[in-house]
Amino acid sequence: MRTPPLASGPDGTDALRPLLASVLDALDAGARARGGPLPAGGPAAVAARVRAAVGEVLPERGDPTAPHTLVRVLAEGSADPAHPLCAAHLHCPPLAVAAAADLAASVLNPSLDSWDQAPAASELEALVTRALAAETGLADALITTGGTESNHLALLLARERLGPGVRLVHGTNAHHSLPRAAWLLGLPDPVVVPTPAGTLDPHTLGEALARLPGPLLVAATAGTTDAGLIDPLPAIAARCSAHGARLHIDAAYGGGLLFSDRLRARLTGLDAAHTVALDLHKLGWQPAAAGLLAVRDPGDLTALRQRADYLNADDDTEAGLPDLLGRSLRTTRRPDILKIAVTLKTLGRTGLGALVDEVCAHAQAFAALVTADPAFELYDTPTLSTVLFRPTGADDETVAGIRRRLLIDGRAVLGRARPDGRLWLKTTLLNPHTRPDDLAALLHLVEGHTPA
Repeated sequence: MRTPPLASGPDGTDALRPLLASVLDALDAGARARGGPLPAGGPAAVAARVRAAVGEVLPERGDPTAPHTLVRVLAEGSADPAHPLCAAHLHCPPLAVAAAADLAASVLNPSLDSWDQAPAASELEALVTRALAAETGLADALITTGGTESNHLALLLARERLGPGVRLVHGTNAHHSLPRAAWLLGLPDPVVVPTPAGTLDPHTLGEALARLPGPLLVAATAGTTDAGLIDPLPAIAARCSAHGARLHIDAAYGGGLLFSDRLRARLTGLDAAHTVALDLHKLGWQPAAAGLLAVRDPGDLTALRQRADYLNADDDTEAGLPDLLGRSLRTTRRPDILKIAVTLKTLGRTGLGALVDEVCAHAQAFAALVTADPAFELYDTPTLSTVLFRPTGADDETVAGIRRRLLIDGRAVLGRARPDGRLWLKTTLLNPHTRPDDLAALLHLVEGHTPA
């Protein structure tokens, strides 16, 4: 067997062209075989198709058709976020321009742990992270794998600034990664503030802060996972300031409103935070992963500094080579910034803002359809692109059964949430190409699967 070609170097593009043609053909064939938003038959059927396609994982002799075979079976067995009836999670359909840029990142394969592995990528990351931090009103930002890593980093920076006794205070509406991060970092058990209305009440928060000894870190949410709600950020920031508490805002979902002239005001108060989590593989239409943690005080980032002579020797740093090791908890780190930068430059603020406005308008339209149909109950008017609804009079077992039946049949992908103790079906509308007929079809499918 001859030595396989490389993706980069003088012959890289010639080697890639036929492979990319085969991969694109396999993607198309897999999508046609699937025929809907996700594969029919449930976990056992999907597993059987995957096992049959893979066969022996590490055969004695290789198979040159493997790329087409495995990509096809993956495409056939995937949930497709670009399908209008795939609307369960904060799982966006990536823009073609972002996916193309991600291919370039894979081919060039820079690693952002030292300048000599990523000369241009490191400068691009510095430019883009500072620009996105400025959008939040903060000073600098780090690239992360998403909201979970951003939240973990925010708690780590708070611990290093305030000491190991800092206590997290968050609402019951907060993302599960926040209390998990407190556990991982060895912090005291978090204080959980009830949020019966779905958002953190400033008065209730103030009462909690008044009775708790410091130091304290408050985590607010701009875009809850269950319902897409935004905490009252200015009032929460005022309570934090009055009680000397540090403020982190998890805007992994809602942060995309920053691109929208029409909706940006809903994030008023974001600039009062010490740290902000953003996630562009939600309302940014990036292939995962594309997260950021923005910081008000760049001095907080000194806590991440490490020295490894082979990556950032003192004399190299003194000679002017950028020190990248303190820009992440990770060492090897791919240039996720490239797809983000390409998207920002290609679409601009107007283009991205239009996508945000479009999906939020889809949510309003779907909520109106639900409200107009007596067979359904709407949880609340949507704030972002999430709509919660349920068949009128149905019990929780029926609601759960409808969702699973649609999944197993491969007809639709709906989420689930319990914002008030009852089980609701959840649509998270992130596809800007969704049409009014698609929304009506989704509601019709649910009605058709609801027992009489």
